[in-house]
Amino acid sequence: MASETEIRLEETGSGGVYVLRPEAGEAARMTFSRAGDHLIVIDHTEVPEAFRGQGIGLKLVQRAVEDARRSGRKIIPLCPFARAQFQRHPDYSDVLES
Repeated sequence: MASETEIRLEETGSGGVYVLRPEAGEAARMTFSRAGDHLIVIDHTEVPEAFRGQGIGLKLVQRAVEDARRSGRKIIPLCPFARAQFQRHPDYSDVLES
């Protein structure tokens, strides 16, 4: 399984994407948009079929949670996968926008 240090954050003015490339070629991605200075909305997570079941999607969500904690941001997980991870991990509640 890929480690957190392999996750790359690519930001734009209005959002960004977390990218994890476990092997050459395909990459897992989780996109987000900004809703103000202190709020991000995770809107899509995509993990290639070959990497499913390895915890890669969870690693992307964990990285976003850690980044939100460091920056004082909150997260709205609109993406069904990210929303499910927030439900499974109550320890993420400190960054969940209520």
